[in-house]
Amino acid sequence: MRTFVKLREMLSSNKELAHKLTLLENRIEKHDGEIKAIFNAIRQLMVPPETKSKKPIGFRREPEK
Repeated sequence: MRTFVKLREMLSSNKELAHKLTLLENRIEKHDGEIKAIFNAIRQLMVPPETKSKKPIGFRREPEK
């Protein structure tokens, strides 16, 4: 009788453990997607913006006539 009770306890604890592992895997998968999105955003920020033409900074004088 004690053996069957012990077996039932072990099986129920294994089911709980399996359920907890499944929940943990789901969380990790969710975080993996979020982490990938963060890295993609960082990569996009690292790309220098395309500039068509740079205007020189400063004062320009008109050439004398």
